[in-house]
Amino acid sequence: MTPTEPAKKRFSFTTMMVLAALLLVALLTCVPYLVSVALAEGPATADASPIFGVTIPAGYKQWELIAPAEEAAPLDELRAVIGNRTAIDAYQGGKLPFPDGTILVKRAWKRKQSPEFASATIPGEATTVQVMVKDSRKYASTGGWGFGRFVNGKPVDEAQHRTCFACHEARVKSRDYVFTRLAP
Repeated sequence: MTPTEPAKKRFSFTTMMVLAALLLVALLTCVPYLVSVALAEGPATADASPIFGVTIPAGYKQWELIAPAEEAAPLDELRAVIGNRTAIDAYQGGKLPFPDGTILVKRAWKRKQSPEFASATIPGEATTVQVMVKDSRKYASTGGWGFGRFVNGKPVDEAQHRTCFACHEARVKSRDYVFTRLAP
């Protein structure tokens, strides 16, 4: 063995250890991302709406308010429509039709008289969360929108979901099937 052979073996061993460590770091960094992508692309879950496969978006409660609303009897509800960044940008820019990726969420609660201030109404028990997702290819037959209506985090039945698009089409087709206007 020549004096340079141990150095070559050490270099080769050191190089292999560094490469193995880099590969391990790369795998540990990429695998969670790839798993999340695979799960997101996977089949609809039990919590997805029938027909459309729409789910309640993660983190939606932190989205910006588009507009509040009040629903008279018999529903007697307070409502708030919120949107993801794509929705907010479209509303603020006056863009119609809404771009793909727009998500609108309507939260609803029973109206309740405030115990502290008699003339004030406050949100009571939550009633529904309703979601509209814009994907012009996936939902081409329903104006580019997928719908989801949820009670206690679970989608309502297929019959109720079949009424969504017909109602929007009959009343707000000229506004890209969206009822809500941006609050001033």
